[in-house]
Formats: sequence, structure tokens, C-alpha cells
Amino acid sequence: MKYKYPADSSATAASIPLPVGLRLPLEVRVHGRGGQGGVTCAKLIAALFTEMGLHVQTFGDYGSERSGAPVQAYTRVDRFAIGNRNKVYRPNHLIVLDEGLMGTQILEGVAPGSLLLLNTDAGLDSYAGRFEHYRFGVIDATAIAREQGIGSSSVVIINTTILGAYARLLELPLTVLEKAYASLGLSGDLPAAQHAYERVRVCEPVRTNDGPGVSAPTAGPAAVGTIPGHSTDFPPNLRTGSWSNQAPVYGDHPAPCNLACPAGNDVVGFVQALKNNGAEAAAAILLRTQPLPSVCGRVCPAPCMQACNRQVFDGAVNIRSLERWIADHSALEPLPQTAAQPLRVAVVGGGPAGLSAAYQLALRGHAVTIYEAGPALGGVLRNGIPAFRLPPEALKRDVERILKLGVEARCNSRVDDLRRLRQDFDAVIVCVGFGQALDLKAEGESLDGVEQGLDFLDRIKRGGVALMGNVVVIGGGNTAIDCARSALRCGAASVKIVYRRSREDMPAIVEEIDDAEREGVQLHLHRQPVEFSGSGTVSAMVIAEVEPGPPDVSGRRRPLVTQRTSRLACDKVLLALGQKSELDLLPDGWTMREGRAFEGKRLLPVWFAGDCATGDGTVTHAIGNGRRAALAVLANPDAGPSEAPSRGAEPVAPGQIRFSHFDVAPPQTDRQFRPSALTFEEVNLGLAGPEEAGRCFSCGHCTKCDTCLISCPDGVIVRSEDGYRIDGDYCKGCSMCVAECPRSAMEMQEKNRQKVSA
Repeated sequence: MKYKYPADSSATAASIPLPVGLRLPLEVRVHGRGGQGGVTCAKLIAALFTEMGLHVQTFGDYGSERSGAPVQAYTRVDRFAIGNRNKVYRPNHLIVLDEGLMGTQILEGVAPGSLLLLNTDAGLDSYAGRFEHYRFGVIDATAIAREQGIGSSSVVIINTTILGAYARLLELPLTVLEKAYASLGLSGDLPAAQHAYERVRVCEPVRTNDGPGVSAPTAGPAAVGTIPGHSTDFPPNLRTGSWSNQAPVYGDHPAPCNLACPAGNDVVGFVQALKNNGAEAAAAILLRTQPLPSVCGRVCPAPCMQACNRQVFDGAVNIRSLERWIADHSALEPLPQTAAQPLRVAVVGGGPAGLSAAYQLALRGHAVTIYEAGPALGGVLRNGIPAFRLPPEALKRDVERILKLGVEARCNSRVDDLRRLRQDFDAVIVCVGFGQALDLKAEGESLDGVEQGLDFLDRIKRGGVALMGNVVVIGGGNTAIDCARSALRCGAASVKIVYRRSREDMPAIVEEIDDAEREGVQLHLHRQPVEFSGSGTVSAMVIAEVEPGPPDVSGRRRPLVTQRTSRLACDKVLLALGQKSELDLLPDGWTMREGRAFEGKRLLPVWFAGDCATGDGTVTHAIGNGRRAALAVLANPDAGPSEAPSRGAEPVAPGQIRFSHFDVAPPQTDRQFRPSALTFEEVNLGLAGPEEAGRCFSCGHCTKCDTCLISCPDGVIVRSEDGYRIDGDYCKGCSMCVAECPRSAMEMQEKNRQKVSA
């Protein structure tokens, strides 16, 4: 809309003479951002000259109508009625409300000698040698307006303030300003204008062949064209990229599944590779960090799935089973690199942590020897996880892949002298797992028939075990569930799990608890055995009711054993209470601190990894910890504690995903083997195909879906070899592409503040 202020009959040009050097007609252009009051500033300028009895014309050019978007406004002044309907292309006066708009193109059409007023917190000295051919003034109008409380704390309106500086540059008296403000009902902002009037600093232009810079440009105003003639704007190649102080940027942002994976796997990477390029491509990514994909694809508790953003939409992506699919359908075997200076490293313990450490070292070309006390590699994977969850051939496949890298395995070799081993190798990584199993210390616990659950599972692996009667398992973790399900397969008439907390507090994998109940295992929750009885062999136990108390260090409510008891008959009791975290192989004078061995204060080239160092208690944690210990050895034999997982950046949250972009598609479930009788054959057969990978949002990682390209209102995004390219010369920073990105793979970043030379 255009505004026209008619000449005021009460004021004449004679009563308020024109400032010296000001020639008419006069054209003024104001540059600002939405919310700063740029259009009102142009209206105020018009009102200022109306008070002098002149004809004026003023209007705004809003562009994108949003806060922060570039805005231009124009004012024309003359002694006669104004018929020019064009925008102002050759301003005599240029007022810039935001320093971030000061690109080269903003000065187009501004002739030497013109007036340039800039709102900036920098002084004139900061612009030495710049804009020297203009009558150049600077004022920190934002600070003054903020002092006077004009606008809000987040959006400061500076139009009425900067007009005071403009009046000073025109050498107009403040009385003219007072009348103009009164006519628009803005008298309350006059003090801010007075401060700007006093504080503005100006630098006179350098003389040119055209004479003093204060005179109007010789080109004169643009000719008035016919309305149909305005089909193109001026200039036709206006580079609008400098209109914004922010620009969209592509980048990878942490996906919650990646950050949640204790092994450090690139979950998004291997799932997207499976979706787009198949199992071999996915395995190439997965095997960078995961030496045991066949194992973890079956027994991992999958914290990645618990963190999956799709959980709140239509169900988490079945990441664990996708990992299994990749392992079961890929024959990829990574080739070892050649190390410039190969190290000789001893790994004590052939469980998941030791295998992971050995794998990472051998993959990088170093000589590794594993010392395993048992008859074969695998540790708890071989001895403590039943075949119906982890078939021996799956473990064998992963172990053989590690050995093919050149790893030497010395089984039936218990290490009793770390000091000597340290002398024989460049570095030693100790991965011996947990210590002894915990007991209840309850009366009658030494009766026959009371057995540690891990010993029971190991006996099953070494030969047939037959049970009968009623079996009770004490505990709530994965070992307890494995014991209960194994007891049923060994012939037990009934199996009960006694656990002192709720089902939700059980640390076992939820799906395993579900399977146990489906097979007939009964849960007795909020119960604690306090006594065992029997004539030589256990036949019953006394269990006390447990009430939840205040939260303990784990965040779970502390169990409070009551005096209310009952009697439970049993023929066999299996204890699955966990294990002690202790190291009994440390030589005298050695200590372990933060995953490293010390002799007194001297740091030794001996690292500790897995449960013996962290006590995390899961296969996946052990794999990740073993990998980080290996990398610490390679980084520097005298380095400090093992590398900890990076947690600097915040993961992409569900609120940053545009769910409307995706179709509802519940997760594909694993196939189940339902035999007529329970056996030790594998129960979970995994996914029927890899299609589940298509459900991955790819949080924080671009998939080249073209949403940004389609959403760009100015068409400045184009495809490139590595994704997309944004033409910064024309991108206005509207952030539409960032807002529409379905997976938060873009963000707006502040541009560097650049002072542009005139």
C-alpha cells in the first residue's frame, strides 16, 4: 500500500527552510528487517518533510512477510505532487537499520556524495577507508531504543530512534521532529530520538570530480514507466543472499540409536546401507565396530531400540534383528591393514570384551595373542547363554572371522603372572569378566540342590542335565530367565522365578521375559528367600514379602524385606543374583584405576576392559569397552584411561522429526519356532526379510529425499554429487527447507559478520 501525505497548510517551505545542500526531488530508501519498524521509519521521514510543507510519497516493500525477513521502504519528497510510482532505485539518502544487510548490492544505485546512515554498535573507526565517498553516519539505535524500552526484550523497534540521527544529519531542528512525532502519536519515543540526535557520528565524504558529496547524484531519479512496463524489477540480477544473517546448512546430527549403542555402532549407517545397497554394504559399516554381529543380533538388550524415535510414532525399528539379518546373510570378511610399526599385544580373556579388543587390533595390522582359561573362546557367550538363544554355529561364525585376521588363541591357558606377561608384550589388555557369583547368605543355602545358575548353564553346555519336580530360580536378570527356560527343557515339572522387585524393574530383556512366561515360567514378584530347608537336600524355602522403599543408586526403589512370610516347596534352587566385580590376578603393588594398571604411581602399559573394569554386565557394553581399550593402546601406550564414548551433542528428539512425512507402518516382528515340545533348538528365527530397514527415519542424517529441494520457495537448492547445494548468493534464509526436513538433517547457522567495502 502507498501512503501520501498532502502538504500541510499550516506549515510552509518558507517557515522551515530546506537544509543547506538538500535538493529536491529527494528519494530515500530504508532497509531493515520485519519487526524493526522499517516501513514506519519511512512514514516518519515523510511526516518530517510534511511538517516543512512539502509533498511526500511513502510505501513499503515487504517481501516475505515474517519477522526477521528483509524489508525495504521508500519515501519521495518534492515541492510538487509526486507521480512516480516506481520503487526507489537511485536513493539520495540510504538508511540501513540492520548491519547484517550491508551487502554490496545494497549500495546499487547510490551515487557518490549521497547520505548513508547505518545502525551499528561499531564506531566510525571500524569503517575507516570504507564508504568514504558518502556522507556516512553511524548510530547505535538498537542500544538507545533498548535503554528507552521501545519494543520488547527480543524485538527492539528502532525506527523512531534512528530518525533522530537522520534529523541531525539533515541539520533539522528538534522542533520539527516533535511535530512529526505528535502527528503520528509517537511523542513518547521522542527522548530516544533526542539521544540519537546527540550521539550520531558522521564522516564527511571525500571530494570527487563530481564536487561535494552532499549534492544530489547527477543521474537524477529513474524515469517513470508505464504500468505494463514494470514486468521486471531493478536490478534484474539482485543477489538476495545477503538479506539474511542466517543460512541453512546440511549436516549429520546424532541419532538417538547411535548414541545409545554401547558398542559404538553406526546404527543409522548400517540400517540405511541395508535398505539401499544390501547386506554386504551394511556389513562393511557394521564390522567397523562390531566383531560379533551374529551374537549381538540375538542376545543384545538393544538400548538402541529403546531410544528409537519411531517408538513414539508406531513402534521402534527392529534394529537388533536387522543386525542379525546382516550377519546371517553376508559373507563379508574384512581384510587386515598393514601397520607401520606393529605392536605385540596380549589379551587376557576370550569373552566378548577380549574378542572385541583383539579384533580391533588385528584389523589394524597388529599381532594379538588371546589367553583363555577355558577350552574354547567365547567366555559367557559359550558357557552362559543357552543354545535356544545363541546357537553354537552363530558364535563360531563370528569367532572364526576374528581368528582369520591373524589372531592367535591360546586356550586352556590361565594367566597367573601379569607382571611377566607385561614384559613379554608391548601392551596387555585384561578382559577376565566378573568374579565369583553372589549368594544370598541365607540359612540352608549350602543344602544339596541349591546351585549357582551359571554353573547350571555351563553343565548343560558340557552334557545332558535332567531335572524333575519343582524348580525355583532366584533373580531377575537374563541369567535368571535363561536358567528358568533351560530348566523347563531339562524336564522340570514347574519353574518359578522369585524376584524382589516388580516385573518392570527386572533387568532381563523384556522379550525374553515374555517368552519365558509363554513357555510356562511363573513369576513370584516382590518376594525374597530368607531360609532354605530340607533333610540334606533342599525341599522348601521361606520367602518374605518385599515392599518398595526409597529409590537406590540405580533409580529403582530399594526393596524392604518385611516379616510377612510364606513357604514354597522346591526340589531345585538356582541362584542368579549376579557376580562380584573383583580382580584376583593383580600382582602385589599393582592397582587398577580408571581402566589402567599402576605400580605405585607409575602408569603401566596394561589396560582393563569389559566387566572386570566397568561391571556393566551386558555383551554389548563389553564389546564397546574392549574396542575403546584397543584404540587407547594404539593411540599411545602411555595414554591415560580408555576412551569414553562421546556424548557431547544432543541427539535428535522426537519433536524434531516430521512424523507427517511418514506412513504408519508397525514394526515387523521376529518369526518364532513353536515345537510341540521344548528343545534347545533356536526359538527366535529372526526377520523374514530386510524390509524393516525401510522404517528407519534416518534421524539427523540426509537421505536425499528431495523434501528441501521441493520446499524451497526460491528454487535455490539443486542436487549435487554428494547431496545438495544451496546457492548462497540468492538464499534469503527463510528456513523453509530446515522446517520441512523430515529428519532434522539441516539447521540454520549464523553467517559471519562481514563489513563490505564500498
